[in-house]
Amino acid sequence: MSIGSRASAEFLGTFWLVLGGCGSAVIAAAFPQVGIGLLGVALAFGLTVLTMAYAIGHVSGCHLNPAVSVGLVAGGRFPAGELLPYVVAQVAGAIVAAFVLSVIASGKPGFDLVASGFAANGYAEHSPGNYSMVAALVTEVVMTFMFLMIILGSTDKRAPAGFAPIAIGLGLTLIHLISIPVTNTSVNPARSTGPALFVGGWAIGQLWLFWVAPIVGAALAGIGYRTLFEEK
Repeated sequence: MSIGSRASAEFLGTFWLVLGGCGSAVIAAAFPQVGIGLLGVALAFGLTVLTMAYAIGHVSGCHLNPAVSVGLVAGGRFPAGELLPYVVAQVAGAIVAAFVLSVIASGKPGFDLVASGFAANGYAEHSPGNYSMVAALVTEVVMTFMFLMIILGSTDKRAPAGFAPIAIGLGLTLIHLISIPVTNTSVNPARSTGPALFVGGWAIGQLWLFWVAPIVGAALAGIGYRTLFEEK
């Protein structure tokens, strides 16, 4: 597939991840009687990755995440020369999804995008559980590290074929169950960027952590898997 086709698939997939995952948090939060809660939001993020892995995995590899792309480069699974087009497509997909979500959510009378938090990631007073910056940093590094380990292991040629999307989707669900109270769960710089641009202010000011920590965790996982577990 051409790089244009693959980048388009990454745009579409990341659009779906942000619309489905953040949308479940923003729209369902406006209707507490629906009651999907933390479990529902975590499952929504996992389902977006699971469905897109089967839909576009054969086209682009279904990264949907700049940190995943970096981790795959570090692990020797993806060419560094194609990293930039993938990241640009992923971030663009996240921004467009956040825009669509803002239009939908604003259709409810009284909805305040900034006051709602719009599923943006944050730490300290902007953490759902008021967790510190250090706690947020450690959480995002470790969770992204484990996410990449799941991706690299389940897509290894020695792993059972056809089951990787299930492992990856369930892995992301588990990650959200653990870390939503800490940071609202990023492990994905594109997912963090989309909502942050619409919230502005504090969300943009704290966005650096949700780029640095996931990329560090992903790179460590890529190097670690390649060194310790890759078939020589």
